[in-house]
Amino acid sequence: MKENLLQIYASGFRRNWDLKALSEYGTGMTMTYADLARRIAATHMLFKECGVKRGDKIALMGKNSIPWVEIYMATITYGAVIVPVLHDFNVQDAMHIINHSESVMLFVNESIFDSMEFEKLPRVKAVFSLDSRSVLAEHPSSGHTAGKFLARLGEKMRRRYPHGFTTADVDYPEIDESAIAEINYTSGTTGFSKGVMLTLGNLGGNVRFGIESRLHYRGSRNLSFLPLAHAYGCAFDMLVPLAVGTHVTLLGKLPTPKLLLKAFAEVKPNLIICVPLILEKIYRNKIRPVIEKASIRRMMKIPGVNKMIYRKIRMQLIEALGGEFEEVIVGGAPLNGEVERFLHMIGFPFTVGYGMTECGPLISYTPWRKFIVGSSGRTLPIMETRIAGSDVPDKVPGEICVRGENVMKGYYKNPEATEAAIDAEGWLHTGDMGTCSPDGTIFIRGRYKTMILTANGQNIYPEEIEAKLNNMPYVSESLVVERGKHLVALVYPDYEAMDRDHVDSGRLGDIMESVRTDLNRLVAPYERIDKIQLIANEFEKTPKRSIKRYLYNA
Repeated sequence: MKENLLQIYASGFRRNWDLKALSEYGTGMTMTYADLARRIAATHMLFKECGVKRGDKIALMGKNSIPWVEIYMATITYGAVIVPVLHDFNVQDAMHIINHSESVMLFVNESIFDSMEFEKLPRVKAVFSLDSRSVLAEHPSSGHTAGKFLARLGEKMRRRYPHGFTTADVDYPEIDESAIAEINYTSGTTGFSKGVMLTLGNLGGNVRFGIESRLHYRGSRNLSFLPLAHAYGCAFDMLVPLAVGTHVTLLGKLPTPKLLLKAFAEVKPNLIICVPLILEKIYRNKIRPVIEKASIRRMMKIPGVNKMIYRKIRMQLIEALGGEFEEVIVGGAPLNGEVERFLHMIGFPFTVGYGMTECGPLISYTPWRKFIVGSSGRTLPIMETRIAGSDVPDKVPGEICVRGENVMKGYYKNPEATEAAIDAEGWLHTGDMGTCSPDGTIFIRGRYKTMILTANGQNIYPEEIEAKLNNMPYVSESLVVERGKHLVALVYPDYEAMDRDHVDSGRLGDIMESVRTDLNRLVAPYERIDKIQLIANEFEKTPKRSIKRYLYNA
């Protein structure tokens, strides 16, 4: 029998009692697994005092931090339901999520709460600061229970555990894995967010796979820089590491390339979980300018010398990322094809996985040594994949549908959306188009909702054109949209590269027309771009750095 998720943490905390569990990068703050278990127990006492019942919702909104992790872990091990809200959500949207989820408590960074209107959160009994552990607001009807109890919490803990909190005191309830553990509101690219109900079994499926795959292991090091409120970072930068005894260093600041490289060098993580943007920026800013030099291009034509150059680039890249990782797992969005092929050619240890919030998140993954370029990994053993609407699923694209242990219970208070997403046979319709080989390896072509159907019946996947366009000179990012019967590419220029090459911005029009001509040689006739339209600002993005396409499709 598979071990229940909460018992995985109970036994894991006891086993790893004296190991470092969490650190905050740049602050010097560190806690052991014993400290974390003790804080969880204290938070359980607070929940009980405030009348929190099993199944009650607790909202959590803030940057990655030790208190954030404490509250998340305390909530699920108590039997309540965590509602993580991405810290850079618009405050009005965040308040809507808190109310829609019927949360009875809110833990939040003070800078965020300053912009909220507490009187418009009628179900929230009390608001707690993630910064100072104080009560920020409390409804009079609660009798200010939380504030009074919090002031005496240390004393209450000493009375409850007169001989100190020990491994024997770590005791989490036996809760069926069909129970909801989390409601995660998506920040999708195609419109308003929905509350994804993830059960203990959904989270457990991801955690158990991570343990069995030894993605993290006892005493390993991890640098967490993706938002923990997002399913990808939550599962593989927090839930799996804390199950096995990994030391997690939390980067609570904006992960700029400069800061990340400094943190990689200091933490030296054993596994790197990232979105494509990280590797694409390194490739574009550090690698491509080198390999495009005339002298390097000449040397790369000499047999044997090119292998030496590739080996040197690989070693420099590995060293830049800390030098001690087993692999880099890329997820959250497609990796640019040129970047992917180059990294594979030089033997860089990376792999691309596939998932979505509705699966908490993992659907497919392959270790880097078995990874097939262009794929998104092999379907997990606890999941099934089928290609809807395709008679030849390994060759003709259709909608990717998945079924299995990781698939959500549904969307909170939204039976219509649930019914549209999960059919009567339990298949989750992902909205992604692709193919699947007989061994379960998934190849994604693009989003079903973004696919453009031409008058001639041709399917155009904008993402495939954008991947080629983004590799063109002075293109930072792009979006291909349909305007009438024409294909138009919206482009945000790479001003950093223009400054580096001393290119006058007045030449942009001519440069982009040349780019359009070159691009049209690389794509099928029905995919040719009729016009490139420059935009003044970067595209608006979700917290996982995917472009919010729906804002630009009108």
